[in-house]
Amino acid sequence: MTPEVQNVTVFAGSSLTDAFTRAGNGFAKTNTRVRFTFNFGSSSTLATQITNGAPADVFASADEGNMQKVVDANLLDGAPAAFATNRLAIAVAPGNPKKIAALADLARSDVVLVLAAPTVPAGKYALDALRKAGVIAKPVSQEVDVRAVLNKVSLGEADAGIVYVTDVKSATDRVTGVDIPEQQQVVARYPIAVVKGSPKSALAHRFVDYLVSPDGQKILVELGFSKP
Repeated sequence: MTPEVQNVTVFAGSSLTDAFTRAGNGFAKTNTRVRFTFNFGSSSTLATQITNGAPADVFASADEGNMQKVVDANLLDGAPAAFATNRLAIAVAPGNPKKIAALADLARSDVVLVLAAPTVPAGKYALDALRKAGVIAKPVSQEVDVRAVLNKVSLGEADAGIVYVTDVKSATDRVTGVDIPEQQQVVARYPIAVVKGSPKSALAHRFVDYLVSPDGQKILVELGFSKP
């Protein structure tokens, strides 16, 4: 009798969409009877869902603050593990028609700017970067997560948005990236943990171990993430 397929539910920040889809496939090569259900969204929304009892086996956050909410609710099986870091970039229309060269340009009246909402890690990091640059910019909208910011820019509904370098890399044919200098950068730290009471606890821990292993790290680095 073939063992039944085990389904592992992973709640992860939207900036991890490509990396986790690929990591899930990589993990499944050596753990054959496993299938992943991914719930990608803003880390703040996911943390709220987990603390409200949503059934998740693994939680990966784009910041430490939202992971801490789940820690404080005593809902984790073991301490969170840091598995990646990320940096910010400005996403602009392909070819950069508005000639945006720096964060200061985002305050220009002819630039339509979108940011992630300040409750979302990418939104909070964007505001930190603008503050470091001494720039007061007014976004026309505050999006639910970083992928929504990327989509607005790639669809031509905005001239610019602050996203992660990994987002720009994932959409190289749809947006152009503008670098943010070191002194204005904000480093995003990504922790991952197994949710307490997971019926797939052993598999969930193996997936966490896989992400911090050389194979998992290789996938993350290829997609533009940096080492934890």
